[in-house]
Amino acid sequence: MSLSKYEIFNTVVEAGSLTKAAEKLNLTQSGVSYAISSLESELGLPLLNRDRSGISLTTNGERVLSHIKRILCEEERLRQEIAAIKGFVTGTVRLGTLSSVSMQWLPGILTQFNEMYPHIEVKTYLGCYDEMNEWISNGTVDFGFISLPTSKPFDIIALKKDKLMVILPPNHPLQHESAISYEQIRDESFIMPQWGSDDNIRRLLNEHKLNLQIKYELMEERTILTMVQKGLGISILPELILDHIPDNIHIVDLQVPEYRILGIAALSFKNVSPAAKKFLTCIRSWLRDNNCLDFE
Repeated sequence: MSLSKYEIFNTVVEAGSLTKAAEKLNLTQSGVSYAISSLESELGLPLLNRDRSGISLTTNGERVLSHIKRILCEEERLRQEIAAIKGFVTGTVRLGTLSSVSMQWLPGILTQFNEMYPHIEVKTYLGCYDEMNEWISNGTVDFGFISLPTSKPFDIIALKKDKLMVILPPNHPLQHESAISYEQIRDESFIMPQWGSDDNIRRLLNEHKLNLQIKYELMEERTILTMVQKGLGISILPELILDHIPDNIHIVDLQVPEYRILGIAALSFKNVSPAAKKFLTCIRSWLRDNNCLDFE
């Protein structure tokens, strides 16, 4: 079985359609369809369901995909090792990232990395905590930014303590408080960030047995801020998100400081590709130079 068929199959799944995969791979749609049919024939298993709504993985396809991703990862590592032996610095890094990291850190990190290693491509995958866990587990990404602790047995590197802040709408009675206790917000309408099973804010509220009046649950932080601004409720968000927010939104400390610990996770840092190792070094270097690194 050829690696090219594995690559086509993986691209079809990531793109969500044969047409988009064909465009990405510079192939005809019929060529992509033939490669998938040929792979299914060789394996003796249907990998994709095809209907009017598009394509989806069969149960067997889901089981096979994780192994194919690992094979493609190993093949990419081999290419990079050979290039390194020959004195070239090349390859592809697949990075899972969170929206706050993408806004505040990633532009600077990517700029520095591109200056140092112009021939290494970085592919980014933006997602929530649950998606990050899945992508790291199945090999979609080499590593990803996560909130610690994580429920998965990953290798982890802690990076920054990201302070949690109470976000209040305009003219809120608590806006002039220097710090707010949990008791003060117990009866408030609350807008809950919906980031996944490792959501540190939900964990924090559970630890303090705080049953807030949750009116809305949203994933997108900017939407949460807009809803707070409109007076639809209060929220608690990490400080990294709270850059360039409207002046009439009030940010107040929690009486007992709490933090989201941002880090990077991988199945094994020892086994990531040479290009990925260089990118990891660049991340820590950029964070250190910009006073964002709290863990050495």
